[in-house]
Amino acid sequence: MGNDGGSIPDRRDLVKNKPKAEQADKANQIRALWFFCALSKRPLQEPVVSCALGKLYNKDTLIEYLLDKSAYGDGETICGHIRSLKDVRTLKLTPRSPPPSPGSDIAKFVCPLNLKEMNGAYPFVYIHTCGCVFSQSGLKAVIGSTLPSKTPSNDEDSAVDKEQLDVCPQCATKFSRSIDVLTINPSREEEEHLRTMMELRRSREPVKPKSKKRKANAEGAVEDNSAVAKKKKDSTDTHSPSPAPAINPAVSAASKALASSLVAEEAKRKANMSDAVKSLYRSKHDQPRKETFTTMGTFTRVSPSLRSPPSPI
Repeated sequence: MGNDGGSIPDRRDLVKNKPKAEQADKANQIRALWFFCALSKRPLQEPVVSCALGKLYNKDTLIEYLLDKSAYGDGETICGHIRSLKDVRTLKLTPRSPPPSPGSDIAKFVCPLNLKEMNGAYPFVYIHTCGCVFSQSGLKAVIGSTLPSKTPSNDEDSAVDKEQLDVCPQCATKFSRSIDVLTINPSREEEEHLRTMMELRRSREPVKPKSKKRKANAEGAVEDNSAVAKKKKDSTDTHSPSPAPAINPAVSAASKALASSLVAEEAKRKANMSDAVKSLYRSKHDQPRKETFTTMGTFTRVSPSLRSPPSPI
């Protein structure tokens, strides 16, 4: 067929099958979930926090994202449901002893109850009220696997209040087995259920009023201003003008004596003036004199008595 002396092509050589879709490595996916931060993709380092959906984050990375939402390109997709640090819980992890070498595939943390590794091979949970982390099997072995009996009621909150609370085996904090035990890195179906529960809890949160302190300060300032204005108005209407300060009689008598002595001296000085000197001083009641610019206000008349005799030639 090929004129090459016995080369017979087969069907698989002539017909190419459709290539299979590439599948992600499941082991790498599990390692990325349990060994790395969901936001920054860096290795998990304490302090580690978890959200209501069970994802793991480095706390410093999450703070950086909350301060600058544009710091990570896919931040809105991964943790857009986190509004503040109040929406996450700092986890109390139990480190492995001895600690693994950096870069190894050995888990850094274990369950404090049965020492199972936190590497994705076993389901782990954390208690929302205290943040303690346990393997699911270890927690069930300690507190029991049967759910506590609830009082039938239409209101879920009242049913939770009447539910018998359990005690954390590590820190003795009370918690509700039905709402406070959250799975870490849950499956897609369980993650959707956790998201629904989170949205339901947020819808029941009371609406926060606008800054009560700021509003109270503004109202207090307005009231203070109105009170001050009213007080000022009342004081101007009811109070008479303040009297002039009293003058010491001795000082008043001395002032009058000094003024009279000055007037007497002035009169005596004017009486002894000659007519030529008196012409230099004008009263404001005198008639204006016709003077030129060069003679205005100057003494141009000399008394005959002041003239000196002509010098002999």
